Formats: sequence, structure tokens, C-alpha cells
Amino acid sequence: MAREVARTLREPGALLVQAGTGTGKSLGYLVPVLAHAVEHNERAVISTATLALQRQVLTHDVPLVADVVAASGRPRPNVALLKGWHNYVCRHKVAGGYPADDEPGLFALDAATADAGGAPARGPLAEQVLRLREWAEETDSGDRDDLDFAVGDRAWRQVSVTKLECLGASCPMLEECFPEAARRAAHEADVVVTNHAMLGIAAAGSSRVLPEHDVLVVDEAHELAERVTAQSTLELSAAVVDRTVRLARKHAGVSAESLEAAGRALGAWLETAPAGRLRRVPAELLDALTLLEAGSREAMTALRGDGEAEPGGRLMARSAMLVLHEIAERLLGDGVAQRREVLWCDRGRTGFESARLHLAPLDVARPIATELLAGRAAVLTSATLALGGTFDPVARTLGVSLLDHLDDGDDAERPVRRTAPEGEEDEPAVTPTSAGTRWRGIDVGSPFDYARQGILYVAGHLPAPGREGPSEEAQRELVDLVRASGGGALGLFSSRRAAEEAADLLRAELDTPVLCQGEDQLASLVRRFAQDEDATLVGTLSLWQGVDVPGRTCRLVVIDRIPFPRPDDPVRSARSEVVAASGGNGFMAVAATHAALLLAQGAGRLIRSTGDRGVVAVLDPRLATARYGSFLRRSMPPLWPTTDGEVARGALRRLGAQPATRT
Repeated sequence: MAREVARTLREPGALLVQAGTGTGKSLGYLVPVLAHAVEHNERAVISTATLALQRQVLTHDVPLVADVVAASGRPRPNVALLKGWHNYVCRHKVAGGYPADDEPGLFALDAATADAGGAPARGPLAEQVLRLREWAEETDSGDRDDLDFAVGDRAWRQVSVTKLECLGASCPMLEECFPEAARRAAHEADVVVTNHAMLGIAAAGSSRVLPEHDVLVVDEAHELAERVTAQSTLELSAAVVDRTVRLARKHAGVSAESLEAAGRALGAWLETAPAGRLRRVPAELLDALTLLEAGSREAMTALRGDGEAEPGGRLMARSAMLVLHEIAERLLGDGVAQRREVLWCDRGRTGFESARLHLAPLDVARPIATELLAGRAAVLTSATLALGGTFDPVARTLGVSLLDHLDDGDDAERPVRRTAPEGEEDEPAVTPTSAGTRWRGIDVGSPFDYARQGILYVAGHLPAPGREGPSEEAQRELVDLVRASGGGALGLFSSRRAAEEAADLLRAELDTPVLCQGEDQLASLVRRFAQDEDATLVGTLSLWQGVDVPGRTCRLVVIDRIPFPRPDDPVRSARSEVVAASGGNGFMAVAATHAALLLAQGAGRLIRSTGDRGVVAVLDPRLATARYGSFLRRSMPPLWPTTDGEVARGALRRLGAQPATRT
């Protein structure tokens, strides 16, 4: 992997690298990237999707590689961490330079919670803010992720600002500003570590959020498209309009009466709006949005005047108004009509949640290609990039396949990508599966012998899952499998209800401990699962990725059904229609690709070290019987396959009978 990354740095283009769990892929890209950065004075940006991997890269892997680079006679690489503005505490806001965010009664004393001595106690929110203010005086980074205590988003908003709300050069505490310091460090660094959310902002056209760079590394690249989509998705509700009006009135003295009327019109439409996707903007909604755009534009004009308003409050009001105006403009555009964007109404899961509009882009491949990948060396890596045995689906989703067709006026001078030389004994064991002049994909394999270490059991005799949930036969199969293994099971379910029903059933039928997502913090549940080899942990999407529990503790992974997206998923259904309209197979391009990625990630929870043994059991017969089943199976780790339940249960009994490894 290191050799292939080094080749990409010499011949700028894009490289997709599938590297199995345990390969050490962070070292595989860090060694050539850090050496290249200091040798050629070319800055590299490294992005991760999860905080856990970011910490591993920044605190463990980067220092290790930097020591090696320095020991080889090169300069020691200068590495910096960069996040979005709101991830840092604002010293000026803590010092009182901004009014408290629009949270009524933040520091109200609750007489009902008075202590025995008669002194009223502060509410949890106020306590969190007070602890944050104390921490702000002690921290060297101001980074929320460096907190050693938990705080909610509401409390964090009291000590942070967005980039739009920042006073910038006029801030009296500019020299002490944490986000400014992070950006200065990033612009001086050889290597910048960031996250996919920042890449999403850059892909949306705000490229200046990142320093100039010649190399981009995207770890956990399978999550990039979803993060970019989320970053570009807007939300609008009557409550958002109401809050913006209150900010303008309270902090800048702007009445915004026309905007208030627009908010009422929007709220009236949302009260009766049907939930789900809107294939066009209805006339009544169009009228409300027109009023909203005009009202927010009028308010922005009024907000330009300085008046006597406090600068921080005025900026908070102005930034909220600017965001609202941009939302209204985008909703009034032709994105929905031209099928570039998808619009839907979400009525919330409870009666206390107000209805909201969402607008999301249908295609993020092109902005990823043009804003993130083009014109630089790009390495995109993950354990799951080759779906169905090919890189093509992911290459299309991530915009990599577009690089051969972008007209940048510099085609003649770009180096032509060459395939790996043949017959060289020291070449890595790579398998080029797709190639172009500007991108290629390789699978560097895995240190695991999947066929010897694990079994893929597909319960082909079960009925296909229905909308009403798992069948009685599937529930019985689940109990039999977990009983055979004596616990040590991770249950991955397609819905919260299915997971909770499974937990109730297992607790009623078995004596081993059962943990269920939602009953405690996820990190705490995973820690308890890892510490007890007889425990079973069941949950939904959060457990399909990122759970790393090597050893005997996780010897059985049960997947209740193929994780196709919901038929009413507005974004994926719209993308499927676009593919079908162009003559492609919308189901395979969208739904099957989505399911393949999650299946690969879910099955990957089983084998995490060379000593792991176990069974992945899929309780959905379609994986064995449907025409698309082979595509999905090729996306999963190459475990030894069987449809014989007794074979799987026999293996689990043997594993369950082994002595516990804990002391």
C-alpha cells in the first residue's frame, strides 16, 4: 500500500485503496505522505470520518511516523489539527462579548430542586455552562473533543460561535482565539488532519476552509459521500424563522414584521403538509417561500446599520438571517424541477416535533471531483471500497470516475497513469480492478485468512423478511444461534423496534447477559460487551460500523436482514429514479450498493485479529436465493459459506465451550 501511495504522489491522480481491517492502512499512507510533504514542500490534508480514528492518527500514528521520517535525515513533519469554527470555545463569548444564545431561562434557579439547606440548585444546563467557562480558562486547545466531561449541544452553543458570527479582525481577543490559532497552525503545517464534515464544506464551494494543499488522503472513504450530502442538506421550519426573527428583534432592534408574516404562512402550510417527498414545490409553499426570501432580504438590509446594538448580538442576528435567506433562495431555485435536488417534508417522530422541510443534493460526485480531487494527488482508502468485486460503484459515488472527463484545460501535460510493472518481486500484492488515466483501484488484501477463521451462514430456509418485522422462524433461529455460542454475540438489526424485540426475546429465553442500544450510552454498552465474553449486544446502524472488539468476546455476528434503504427514503429513491431514467439499473446502483456497503461493514465486525474465530449469520434468505445475492456476497469478507444451520451451530458450540480468556 505504501508503494502504491508513493506512486500516486509522484504521478498526481486518484487512488482507491481497499485495505482490510488490521492491515495498518493509516501507516500505509502516512509513511509516504509525511516523507513526501517535507521532501517536496507539498502540504497534505488527511481526513477521517470518526473521532476515534482521528485521535489514533493524530496521537499515535503520526508521531510514530514523524519520528521515523526525522530519523531518516529529513526534516520532522509539522502536523496540525483543523476543525470547524463551532468546535472551538470562543474566549470573547465566554468573557461576555456575546449575549447568551436564545435559550429562555438558561440560568433560572429552580426552587423545586433546592437542597436541604434551602439554597436553590442550578439546572443541568446552567451547570454545564459553568463547567465550560471554567474549562475555557484552563484549556490549551479550546477543542470540544478535548473535554473530559459530557456537555450537550445547547450548553456548547453558549460558549462557541459559528464562522459567520465571529467578529474576526475586530475581536478584542483575536490573539487568544482558539479557531484562529488552529487555522494559523494549519497554514504553516506540512500535514493537516481534519474530518469529512470539513471536506463537505469545501465540496459545497467554500474551498478556503482548508489551507492550500497538493495531497488529499480520505480515510474511511466509504463514508465521504454521505457526509458531503449531509453537509449540503438544508432544513427549514417555522421554528427556525421564529428564532431568527427573535434574534433580529432582540439583538439588533429590527422588527422584521414581513419576515414574521412569512413564518406564519410557512407554518400554516407545514401544519397540513403531507410527510414524504415532494416532487415539485406546491403553489402555497412557493408563496410562503417568496415572502420568506423578500422578508429576509429586507431584514438583512436593516441589519447592515450599526445602530447601538452590541456587536456580538448583531452578528448572531445577521448570520442567522443570512442563512435563512440562502435557504429561501435555494428552495426557490429550479433544483427540484431539474432533478438536481430532492425536497421532502418530515413531520417528526412525536407530536412535540414541528414539521420541517429538507432539501438535499442528488449528486455529490461532481462537487467531490471538482472541489476536492481534481488537480491534486488523492488517496481514498477503506476496508470496504470494492463492492460486488469492483471499484466502479464507489468510483461513481465518490466522483473518482469523473476525473477522466473533467475539462481542466491541462490534459496534455498531465501524467498518464501506468499500471503496476509486471515481474517485479518486490511489488506489493495488488489487484488493479479498474483503471483510467487519472484513477485506479487496488485491493492490498488482508492479513486474515477469512475462509479458515470464519463462517458465513445464510439461513436460506427462512421466509423472506416482511414489513411486520422478523418472523417467528427468524426469532427462533436467533435464539438457537446465541444459545449455541453461549453469548458473545453482536446483533445488527435494521430497526430499533426489531433490536428491542430481539433483546426481550433473548432475555426471556437465555441466561446470558443481553445489552440493548438505547439503554445506556453506546460507548458504555460496547465497553461492557467487550469486558464480558458471555454478553450479547444488539442494536441498529450505529453498531454496523466502528465497533472493534477483537477476541473471543465477539464470536457471532447476526444480521437480521439485508440492509436495503427504506423504500420511502427520499434521497435514495430519487437517485434511483435518475439512474433508471438514464437507462441504468436504479436498484443495483443505489439500493444494492448501499446494502453491499453496510453488509461488508457489518460482517467486518467479526474478524478483527489473526486469532479471531466465529460465524456471521444472515437471517435473510435472499442473500442466497436472489439474483442480486451474488453481488452482495462478493462485497463481504470471503468467509467460508454455508446454508446449513447445524454446521454453523456446531462451530459456535465448539467456540462457546472454549475456556474464557479473561483473568
